[in-house]
Amino acid sequence: MMRSFAAAPICRDYTHTRKARSLFARTMMGLGALATCMMTSSPHSYAASAFKHNAFGTLSSGQKVQRYTLRNAHGMSVQFLSYGGIITAITVPDRNGHPANVVLGFPTLEGYETDSAHANIYFGALIGRYANRLANGTFPLDGQTIHTTVNNPPNTLHGGLNGFDKKIWHVRQLSGLPHAVGAELTLTSPDGEEGFPGTLHTTVDYILDDSNRLNIRYRATTDRPTVVNLTNHSYFNLAGEGAGSIENHTLQINADSFTPVDHAAIPTGQIASVSNTPLDFRTPHRIGDHLRSNHPQMLIGRGYDHNWIVNGYDGKTQRLAATVTDPVSGRTLSVFTTQPGIQVYTSNSLDGTYAGPSGHAYRQTDAIALETQHYPDSPNHPAFPTTTLRPGEQFDHTTSFQFGIAGTSTTP
Repeated sequence: MMRSFAAAPICRDYTHTRKARSLFARTMMGLGALATCMMTSSPHSYAASAFKHNAFGTLSSGQKVQRYTLRNAHGMSVQFLSYGGIITAITVPDRNGHPANVVLGFPTLEGYETDSAHANIYFGALIGRYANRLANGTFPLDGQTIHTTVNNPPNTLHGGLNGFDKKIWHVRQLSGLPHAVGAELTLTSPDGEEGFPGTLHTTVDYILDDSNRLNIRYRATTDRPTVVNLTNHSYFNLAGEGAGSIENHTLQINADSFTPVDHAAIPTGQIASVSNTPLDFRTPHRIGDHLRSNHPQMLIGRGYDHNWIVNGYDGKTQRLAATVTDPVSGRTLSVFTTQPGIQVYTSNSLDGTYAGPSGHAYRQTDAIALETQHYPDSPNHPAFPTTTLRPGEQFDHTTSFQFGIAGTSTTP
């Protein structure tokens, strides 16, 4: 019998029985009750939820790439690619009902294949096998030292040179979802790829429901002991793609502590309190308030690029990790996750070299990434929550991105 590595509250087999349908509906409504904000009605009229796809381009390898669109009954839509599972657009209305894309990206496939890969940007991509960094590209596992591809010297970053962000995923529509539309993405990573042991079978569900919540469920199994850390690397700007800095966005993080890093962005192993540091977002305030602090941790990353430890983590229950609000558009984003950490990154490496669909050149602080995850470099820190996955176990975690409007609330 398969032992669950970490259970998630959203089931894949949604509608086989009336009881299952009722349970799923209650689960989704319960999450809505936890969300801090909810979308108001849009003045636009939309049909029922929809799933569609179209050709997006051809990679230099000759592989064809499809773009998929999920649209709910209220006009919110999510677009993603079969290449890297990359989320290219999330379109949601503002307080006046006017829709806008709220994630950064490129207008063409070439941007994702060439520019994003060259600059280690990872716009909107699925990240694996191991999200974030592995120090010196090594870690111990069952008495052996594993060596992974170093692509961010001296470390392995986001799975190596040819991580999940550069793979063609198999995509199929999920059917029978109550008040939601979704897709299942699957990928098999062979034993030894980028140095990681074991053949890893990964499944990711993108599910958009009618409360304007995007649920991402990650599952993985292996035939040999290995390590796994999966996330999505979307860059959010709630004022809209190309709208400029997010310094005036308000951020709240449900975390009393974080994992400090050294000058190579590797955790020191310490668990530190956020008290009296620029990383204290327990009370919501402007992202820009302490962004240019001379605190040593802020100087290392030239801004925020840290892992916060989500309060109340138990490996099974979705906890509120962070909430972002744009005061101009009124849009809000609340992030719930079963994962123990969240990496908050203020797009510190963007320097104006690349432009998005709006034609706006992306610069530092033009977006915020909210990467739910296990802690960076966990295999080298036994005190951190484990990322080891063994045969017969299943990695199973869910993250929900709840979009809303400031000043409104959900009802169960």
